[in-house]
Amino acid sequence: MGLEMRVLLVLAMAICLPSATYAADGTATFYTPPYVPSSCYGYQNDGVMIAAASDAIWGNRAACGRRYRVTCTGATNQGVPQPCKGTSVVVKIVDYCPPGCRGTIDLSQEAFTVIANPNAGKIKISYTQV
Repeated sequence: MGLEMRVLLVLAMAICLPSATYAADGTATFYTPPYVPSSCYGYQNDGVMIAAASDAIWGNRAACGRRYRVTCTGATNQGVPQPCKGTSVVVKIVDYCPPGCRGTIDLSQEAFTVIANPNAGKIKISYTQV
């Protein structure tokens, strides 16, 4: 096999490899129903695996429709020292959590409950856009 062919083969393999994605760290809180209207979709019902984006990821509505995999990584307070359930959840951004928002991502109550004890109120998370 010639050198040119080997170089092309290596390039083809590199292009086909999945790109590495890195999780960002932040915090999550939760909000309760009703979930409509939302800043992104008005009165459209997008189910309950949804979230509101803080200024950290809002991007002047650019976050609308993005999906994030969110994983609880630890407690932020003394109330529930081990809130995490060892799972993750994928949520769709449908709303805006205005300045003063206590978390990077404000999950629906149902989504928060999938990954953590809701009595914690606020948790440390890692999140990745999917």
